[in-house]
Amino acid sequence: MPIKNRSLPWLAVISATALLVGCGGGSGGASSGSSSSSSTSTPPNTASTPSQPGASTINFSGYTFEVYSGTSGPGPNTWSSQNVWVDSNGYLHLKIANNGGQWSTAQIYSDQTFSYGTFQFKIIGHPEALDKNVVLGLFTYTTPGAGPDGTNEIDIEFSTWGGQQVNAGNWTVWPAVTGIANSTQSFDARANTGLSTHRFNWTQNQIVFQALSGLVDDNTGQYATWTFAPASPSTQIPLGFFPLYMNLWLFKGLAPSNGQEVEIVISEFKFIPGS
Repeated sequence: MPIKNRSLPWLAVISATALLVGCGGGSGGASSGSSSSSSTSTPPNTASTPSQPGASTINFSGYTFEVYSGTSGPGPNTWSSQNVWVDSNGYLHLKIANNGGQWSTAQIYSDQTFSYGTFQFKIIGHPEALDKNVVLGLFTYTTPGAGPDGTNEIDIEFSTWGGQQVNAGNWTVWPAVTGIANSTQSFDARANTGLSTHRFNWTQNQIVFQALSGLVDDNTGQYATWTFAPASPSTQIPLGFFPLYMNLWLFKGLAPSNGQEVEIVISEFKFIPGS
């Protein structure tokens, strides 16, 4: 994975059952082209509270998230709260929109911070088929008290970073301290069937990533995995409590090469604390 323009605000991402559609949305339910998949294939998320585009905070999967608006990295991108809402099924929508030639993107971050445990994201749709200039990110992110950008981050990302390579899935671990390179592993996500589960289990000594076909809570359908078990876990594995981000953005700030808006529909995020 290429190094991003990483001048993020002190934020972070969450969640994910995602459906890729090619048009804009509303706030009452899944948008045109997605309603049958998101309303019949998965149950409503009763832990969420429906919201309209433009809200500054949302309640999704039982957690409160702040919705970011402004211009910053990565990219850089122009982030808009108009591109985030929770529909009547309790599913989160993230959108890349084109308003009169001005592209805007979506980013949320959790009020709660998280540490060791399992982070699970269920995705409806095909994140491996995103336009080459589009990035979907699901990750924990450092805070000012823990360390600078480029430390204490764990990423699940889908993008080909402007290229045409087969491996659109990317797992990355950023170290606990400065002066150490990140560790990354790409994977072929074409085994996605339109329903997929992505997770990582973060412990003191290792991080295990998994990609699975279907919306599952066990290991059924696993098609890719990576165990990051470094020789020096105290410096190479993030240490502390961090917020969780989810964002949908444009690589290097470039418009989608196909000129189409993008929408991700998220049904659920689950966190299981470590023992």
